[in-house]
Amino acid sequence: MTVLASVALMPRNTGILFLLGYRKFVSPLYGDVCRYHPSCSAYGLGQVQQRGLLVGSVLTLWRIARCNPFSNGGLDNVVLRNTWFQVNRLGFTEPKTKKGL
Repeated sequence: MTVLASVALMPRNTGILFLLGYRKFVSPLYGDVCRYHPSCSAYGLGQVQQRGLLVGSVLTLWRIARCNPFSNGGLDNVVLRNTWFQVNRLGFTEPKTKKGL
């Protein structure tokens, strides 16, 4: 089951790798320009981690579309869910392991 779960998480982790690279190399070039908290790239990373590549990307694009000079901005957190996977210390998703076995 763990191998199957790891394979199922591969597209999500590919998107996470892209977003981590963007946050490390491209995002610092822009500076602090986002009207929302967390920044759009941090929001996108959280959405992909929690909801997967497809749904997370759609929610991130909707957030970027709302981030414009006419927007008031504000607090827009990613809702954390109790799921069958966990986010490791590097930011990638992995299947939850049973503790105590």
